[in-house]
Amino acid sequence: MARRTGSADLPLHGGRVPPWLGTRMASLGAIITQAIVHHYGRDEFLRRLSHPFWFQSFGAVMGMDWHSSGITTSVIGALKRGLAPLQGELGIHVCGGRGRHSRKTPDELQALGDRIGFDGAKLTRASRLVAKVDSAAVQDGFDLYLHGFFVTDDGKWTVVQQGMNEDKRQARRYHWHSENLKSFVDEPHSAIDGPAQGEIVNLTDHRAETSRAAQLELLGDLGPDRILAEYEALNDGLPRQALLPHLIMPAHHEVRSKDVFVRRLHGTLAAAAERGPVDFPDLLLTPGVGARTVRSLAMVAEVVHGAPYRFADPARFSLAHGGKDRHPYPVPLKVYDETIRVMKSAVQNAKLGRDEEMHALKRLDDQARRLERTARGPSFDAFVATERAASPVLDGRSVFGSEKDVVDRKTSGT
Repeated sequence: MARRTGSADLPLHGGRVPPWLGTRMASLGAIITQAIVHHYGRDEFLRRLSHPFWFQSFGAVMGMDWHSSGITTSVIGALKRGLAPLQGELGIHVCGGRGRHSRKTPDELQALGDRIGFDGAKLTRASRLVAKVDSAAVQDGFDLYLHGFFVTDDGKWTVVQQGMNEDKRQARRYHWHSENLKSFVDEPHSAIDGPAQGEIVNLTDHRAETSRAAQLELLGDLGPDRILAEYEALNDGLPRQALLPHLIMPAHHEVRSKDVFVRRLHGTLAAAAERGPVDFPDLLLTPGVGARTVRSLAMVAEVVHGAPYRFADPARFSLAHGGKDRHPYPVPLKVYDETIRVMKSAVQNAKLGRDEEMHALKRLDDQARRLERTARGPSFDAFVATERAASPVLDGRSVFGSEKDVVDRKTSGT
């Protein structure tokens, strides 16, 4: 059976991704995907997408709101745009999306099947069944509004879809993975993200197999009124669902010290200081930018290489490139663009058989893990304060505009 890996509470956030961030997310998302496929293969990339903790960290490292439901929409959209020119090379395709785009998923899958040669009708059925299970068989109070279908040339797939509960201002994200999937209605989810809403009617639980069969029998022999009577009679005796390990994404928008494993942050800072001069000497010739970029590269490297347990604190990855709403600080565009440049160079050279830069990024990640046991560094609040102070110089930007302009307005009193 497909494994469940956890759950998370996701507060609903409105607003749009500004174009200056959306284009960069598409670029960085595509480059990280290429790096993962280079090192571990495209099947591993599908596995990463099916892990809710990694998915949230992936969005955070790209400058989105670190804790909100908006990461789901923005990551799927960024990958759909960024991977489109690479689908022939990577053999990875992104279908669906939010609202009307989700309803186009069957047509996209059928067209892909006709072009590439896999069974488009079978995958269309899979897409519809996945949506039906999460909207009908799992009655948890969330209405589906987003459906992203990731599929490879050989027909393997991951689905990430999301529902919302407007009354509670919360979202739940559902992850599916075709690996080891034997049934759509017997514990198929790779993971479910979202807040507990009390008792959930979940007919996909394997313990409900007898119930599913009995419901068909009841429906045929007794009709809906008798079904309701039988349910009311048996309700008190239904088994409780086992609780899954879950990541709680808090309602507060700002990143707080308790949201970050500071020990791991110190390991990243120490590794960047030690490995940067060794592995990125040319990069460090850029005045005022290079050393800072190596710290971001270390966090990107962890997204590429990190084991699942490394992503229990997605907030930490927002410290790579900040956030569009100034949490934990404005997005430093000079650093972001330099990260894209270095990663793109590493990927392009790797395609030509020159893996030196890719190996340098791997060493950066390895060093961070070794050093986090003993490294010391600034407090979380001091680190964020330093980043905010440097933001105007690093071309910091948020949905409120350029950080330099924000500072100038405060200084002039306007």
